[in-house]
Amino acid sequence: MTVTEAPPLSPAPAQPPVHRTPVRRRLVPYWLLLPGILWLVVFFVLPLVYQASTSVQTGSLEEGYEVTWHFATYWEALSEYYPQFLRSLLYAGTATALCLMLGYPLAYLIAFRAGRWRNVLLVLVIAPFFTSFLIRTLAWKTILADGGPVVDVLNTVGFLDVTSWLGMTAGDRVLATPLAVVTGLTYNFLPFMILPLYTSLERIDPRLHEAAGDLYARPSTTFRKVTLPLSMPGVVSGTLLTFIPASGDYVNAQLLGSTDTRMIGNVIQSQFLRVLDYPTAAALSFILMAVVLLTVTVYIRRAGTEDLV
Repeated sequence: MTVTEAPPLSPAPAQPPVHRTPVRRRLVPYWLLLPGILWLVVFFVLPLVYQASTSVQTGSLEEGYEVTWHFATYWEALSEYYPQFLRSLLYAGTATALCLMLGYPLAYLIAFRAGRWRNVLLVLVIAPFFTSFLIRTLAWKTILADGGPVVDVLNTVGFLDVTSWLGMTAGDRVLATPLAVVTGLTYNFLPFMILPLYTSLERIDPRLHEAAGDLYARPSTTFRKVTLPLSMPGVVSGTLLTFIPASGDYVNAQLLGSTDTRMIGNVIQSQFLRVLDYPTAAALSFILMAVVLLTVTVYIRRAGTEDLV
């Protein structure tokens, strides 16, 4: 009887050495993020917490304020100043729509038709940033002055008759009217609309337009089916960058408007610096933040894109 020997076992394959990343190297991204996190905490989170505590305080500047969790301040502030809230949203929405109507054609021109003049046009777009926000607004106060050439032309062509009927102007006067405030908002925030639109349009591959033309699509169809959908991230970004600061602005309403065109930013500024009613001012600030946040959230979901430029 023969005993069959088992074949020798082959050696196990060598395992590749495991390279472990040193702990210090793994912590590098967190160390790089630390300055930005500290900046946000010190200059955003802490002031926000302080304002939240201020909004539920009671007292006076002479006697001092104390946290009493007086949430009724929110309802009192909203019930008293809701016209200014509605006016701010209306002015900001109108200025945003005008910025989109003016900015999209200009951004399209710079992205696809400017050629060698592209950089020059981009510099002209950001040229207003070379001067302060206050100086730019004061310039519009001179441009729209009573009896000036702009007002005379608008009055001659009958434009002021239409705006007076709409309640945007008062007779042949433009300053201290809603039209002046909306004009100032549109001018000051127009670059915030154009730049995201240009960035989004510039990313579109020109071959897509050529392919649409090869399929006998008309220019209007190409724009509606190709250009506009691909530029929606820029549209969403531009409208947000315009609407959010415009809704809380107070400089344009202060310099170009009147007491009848006061926005909620003017009320908050007055409560903080003149009336010295800090709880009401803080409550108004949080209400404005909540309204803007809700509006932006609904808008982004309805727009169908979160890919912001």
